[in-house]
Amino acid sequence: MRPANRRAFLSQASLGFGSFALDAMLRQEACAGLAPTGRPHNSPKAKKVIWLFMNGGVSHMESFDPKPMLNRYAGKTIAETPFAHVQDPDKLALERLVVPDANGNQRNKLFPLQVGFRKHGQSGLEISDWFPHLAKHADKLAVIRSLWTTDSNHGAQTQFHSGRHRNDGDFPTLGAWVNYGLGSLNENLPQFISLGKREYWNKRDGHYLGPAYDAVPLRVDPHKPLDFASPAMPVSETSRAIGRDLLRDLHVSHVARHPDDAAMEARVASYELAFRMQTSVPEVMDFAGESAATRARYGLEQKETADFGQQLLAARRLVERGVRFVQVQHGGGGAGAWDAHSGLQKNHSQNASKVDQPIAALLEDLEQCGLLEETLVVFASEFGRTPGSQNGDGRDHHIFGFSAWMAGGGLKGGVVHGATDEIGFHAVENRHYVTDIHATILHQLGLDSRALEIPGRKRLEIDHGHPITEIIA
Repeated sequence: MRPANRRAFLSQASLGFGSFALDAMLRQEACAGLAPTGRPHNSPKAKKVIWLFMNGGVSHMESFDPKPMLNRYAGKTIAETPFAHVQDPDKLALERLVVPDANGNQRNKLFPLQVGFRKHGQSGLEISDWFPHLAKHADKLAVIRSLWTTDSNHGAQTQFHSGRHRNDGDFPTLGAWVNYGLGSLNENLPQFISLGKREYWNKRDGHYLGPAYDAVPLRVDPHKPLDFASPAMPVSETSRAIGRDLLRDLHVSHVARHPDDAAMEARVASYELAFRMQTSVPEVMDFAGESAATRARYGLEQKETADFGQQLLAARRLVERGVRFVQVQHGGGGAGAWDAHSGLQKNHSQNASKVDQPIAALLEDLEQCGLLEETLVVFASEFGRTPGSQNGDGRDHHIFGFSAWMAGGGLKGGVVHGATDEIGFHAVENRHYVTDIHATILHQLGLDSRALEIPGRKRLEIDHGHPITEIIA
């Protein structure tokens, strides 16, 4: 039977079998022999990851890296300040353009901070006033203030996920490598799930590993959490049972004639998994059993926090049930919601109000459930924003220094690692390319990045990165 015909037959016989699962599982044959053992290479300190990605570029200087010198020298050009050296051409040479455009420029006139900062927790960690709920968890956070990247346009969204510039081609994302390297913790759910809108250049994950390692996109909707999970027309349980029985009979017949066909055994097991997903996925997205206090904590009854709150409550329920990697993207579509070329104060204050309470609720929930120690939570964005102003009240893209934070999963809390210079231009202390975040996560999961290679696809040193050992407990 030709593959296309076999696919059509199985689609009809399974009567509503989720197309995402069917397609990935049929094409997974192309990856035969690639997957490792499904066991960590080293002793893991974490088991799961919740990856929170803010699309558009969060200003590091108005979130987790306060720079009072911007207020002192506001309105002056960089050349008129003691910090003219930041524009040394050698320091700027790491930028790689996809196409020249109006973004990613220097923006020379310094723009004052648009929000205040306070110290929080026993650690005294400084967090902007736009994140009051998250600030209550300051002692859980490891803030990295010294990240840098090379793509000054929004392909940097993909670069943060894969570690590679878009000019280099398409490469597997961190979630795909985790999916590839580790076995499942729950036989009824995918181990790599994506929530939230993704732009076309940041939509796939597996790339040369194959579609089997793409994230499974889900919606927070118990009636339709994924496309094609239910039949296109009403089908009785009797009819569904007939289809399953037919597949089982064909399998038994095939095994009788080919008793050593391990590939068929694996394929049938995959189909059975997808059948189980049809029940387990809607159950995860049904919050009916959650308490009123939990719903309030995530902000589900408030318009501004409801969408992201639902996604993060779903993320907690997914890792509770053993999903390895949950990727949640906020503000996806086009350049991204955080892309504040003008009106930064309004843009960032509104976006922060949408994510702050749900993120704090997630950290609180994970701690109360005893899951924070085995779950790494990551907050990241593709780049920061310029110290200089754009359009009078905005900031441009900035790749030379920016921030992210991590929590749980065996990391220290209430710590700051690395630093940018006095106006937030360059990462100057403990500089980290974005794959150092990847390496830290893989290290905590017990994976050796250098063991995650396949024949014919030699990875570069920059792909692997180095764990940030200073933030590991």
